[in-house]
Amino acid sequence: MSRRVRIASINVNGIRAATRKGMLEWLADAEVDVMALQEVRASADELALALPGWELVNDEALAKGRAGVAIASRTAPTATRTVLGQEGLDSAGRWIEADFEIEGERLTVVSAYVHTGEADTPRQDAKWAFLDAMEVRMPRLRAESPLALIMGDLNVGHRELDIRNWKGNVKKAGFLPRERAYFDRFLGTDGEAVTGVDGSTGTGLGWVDVGRRFHGEVDGPYTWWSMRGRAFDNDTGWRIDYHLATPALADRVTDYRVLRAPSWDTRWSDHSPVVADYTLGG
Repeated sequence: MSRRVRIASINVNGIRAATRKGMLEWLADAEVDVMALQEVRASADELALALPGWELVNDEALAKGRAGVAIASRTAPTATRTVLGQEGLDSAGRWIEADFEIEGERLTVVSAYVHTGEADTPRQDAKWAFLDAMEVRMPRLRAESPLALIMGDLNVGHRELDIRNWKGNVKKAGFLPRERAYFDRFLGTDGEAVTGVDGSTGTGLGWVDVGRRFHGEVDGPYTWWSMRGRAFDNDTGWRIDYHLATPALADRVTDYRVLRAPSWDTRWSDHSPVVADYTLGG
């Protein structure tokens, strides 16, 4: 028997602040089964207090009040992992995997929070190292779990369609050609040679950008807007929150949407929830 599983990715910009501002009211009607959360900025105990009634697994950042990822679900996962890459990689609070058994099938969900970065600084070096580790992990994850989904604030706009003001950001972290080339490889045809937007060459990993497949060749829909100026009101945004699915799981998508708040003052995060429905079982 098949079942609809609704999965959301949300950069909450601080879980305690988000729940105070209206996240719980949104959840009451959202019918979400699994949530990948980023920028949780809370301990496990604080997270549990903020989201009562959910099964929770999390990975805290080493620095208090920074980063933090979690997965919240209606049923407990069967296994979790928080290791990404080699020892010394700055990934604490930025990567967590959880396996679920749903209708006789294994689903693996990842909540990822890629570094913001800053061009030509050590902050960008940490981002390069994290993206390198993702590129190594992704084919292994797909081999281990054919139904896998990497979600989160990945802090890269892949294409010009993904940023309203792309011309003004080509030299800034988040839209650097080298960053975008990683996504060219992540999403390139599996096993085929890929030439990135920066001229680099590599091998396609075959993952699917569910949002772009579902919405097609349109601007956005954006998922993050600066708090400065009238970016939200003018929809001057970035699409940096993703569902990246294995091909087998991408074929199970029945709906996908970015739930943009109706107005600036009704937002409970500077990111919008990205929600998709997947069919499992049967």
